Amino acid sequence: MATFAYAQLPPAADWAAHAQNEYQVFPNVTYLTATGYESKLDIYQRRDTATHPTLIFFHGGGWVRGTKEASAMSIVPWLEMGWNVVNVEYRMARVALAPAAVEDGLCALRYAVAQAKTYGIDTNRIVLSGESAGGHLALTTGMIPESAGFTHVCAGGAFTQSESAVPKVAAIINWYGITDVADLLAGSNARAYAVQWLGSLPNRDDLARRVSPLNYVRSGLPPILSIQGDADPIVPYSQNVRLRDALLKAGVTAELLTIPGGGHGNFKPDERTKIYLKIREFLAKNGLGGA
Repeated sequence: MATFAYAQLPPAADWAAHAQNEYQVFPNVTYLTATGYESKLDIYQRRDTATHPTLIFFHGGGWVRGTKEASAMSIVPWLEMGWNVVNVEYRMARVALAPAAVEDGLCALRYAVAQAKTYGIDTNRIVLSGESAGGHLALTTGMIPESAGFTHVCAGGAFTQSESAVPKVAAIINWYGITDVADLLAGSNARAYAVQWLGSLPNRDDLARRVSPLNYVRSGLPPILSIQGDADPIVPYSQNVRLRDALLKAGVTAELLTIPGGGHGNFKPDERTKIYLKIREFLAKNGLGGA
């Protein structure tokens, strides 16, 4: 009877029942030690010996709160697609002000590439993603060049200079991420979380520009899909419209999926289904698996 009942499981439940056999989890792997803090990540690796496309995911929380563990449900669709996943935590404002989180994102990417053989990561098929502040970090990690100087802290992980250069990521999936940090420090778009992240640093305005993805738009960037509700009260919707337009002007493959009336995440079930269908279509169109 038990065998018969198991055989009748619907496809989603059947996948969930087998997930533990298909994946092994390496929790709380330290990828960087800086400012007296160990930044950690969790790795979800398929158990077979092949290399697989890999998602690197950053949680949200305005750079001031949030945990990688709270984002576990956001990575489930990628596990269902058979991808490896690297779920990243980073230094927040209570540990270190800007640009620490940006540095951590870049170091996490370099760590994943350096450990690709260990964890079965296909370095030609790495996709970055994140929500809100995590969307911002996905963008900065995939857009900021090494020449900006934010990777110097990665040397604390014993990387040599030559090893700090990594392949360009294959795509970025940006969920309502901040694209212009300076815009959030004053005026009608001022947000407390951004002010807190920059604090009272003497170079605050210059640093805000240096950690803004909009200031790194140029040709040759990976394809970027942004997702946002046009009634988002936390991150101005106009920021991702501006990013999309600037990317297209630079000749970069870019799309903005707008959720009409949508807020800051918490999308309805049918909206979330629409989003993931779009993500799969976007990935397939850019050579990253069928839909």
